[in-house]
Amino acid sequence: MLFSSMFTGKRLVLLAVLLITFLSIMTACIGEKQISKEEADMTLTLTSTAFKEGSEIPIVYTCDGQDISPPLTWSEAPANTKTFVLIVDDPDAPGGVFTHWVLFNLPSNIKQVEENIPSQQRLSNGALQGKNGFGNIGYGGPCPPRGPAHHYRFTVYAIDKTLDIAAGASKQKAVDVMKGHIVAQGQLTGTYQRQH
Repeated sequence: MLFSSMFTGKRLVLLAVLLITFLSIMTACIGEKQISKEEADMTLTLTSTAFKEGSEIPIVYTCDGQDISPPLTWSEAPANTKTFVLIVDDPDAPGGVFTHWVLFNLPSNIKQVEENIPSQQRLSNGALQGKNGFGNIGYGGPCPPRGPAHHYRFTVYAIDKTLDIAAGASKQKAVDVMKGHIVAQGQLTGTYQRQH
């Protein structure tokens, strides 16, 4: 009798564990579908008159040229957008992903950045700039070691709030603060390879 009760108890525990596991998997699957659908519906188109998607970034925008930021334009964002964040990084850098630009709190009525944004903490439109991987404020152009071409990701994010961080913030700080507040995003990738 006792053995039978123990066996039944063990079966009940096993069934409960299986049921919880099944429900967890189903919830995760449903969550993934919702997130994917939302992301697909909220894409910004990011373009530049300086280079096309997948093409080489002109030397003027690199450390071998004038090292100025390129012009960028993006499409209309969702109505609940409060600010934009622009991040430029290089996933091919030898030491891991290298940050070239962090620009945040761009007002929602702005749909572009002009060429040669000044390297200062606060811009005239109220936007703030963070520190790049070189340790400087503002844009730092492609400057890879000799070898294969590196890819440079220009990513614009539409955010539903103003980021409560100071000028000079790192990319990681900006990314941490805007988690859960991204309503749309777009990306433009350019390449650059040093010949000397």
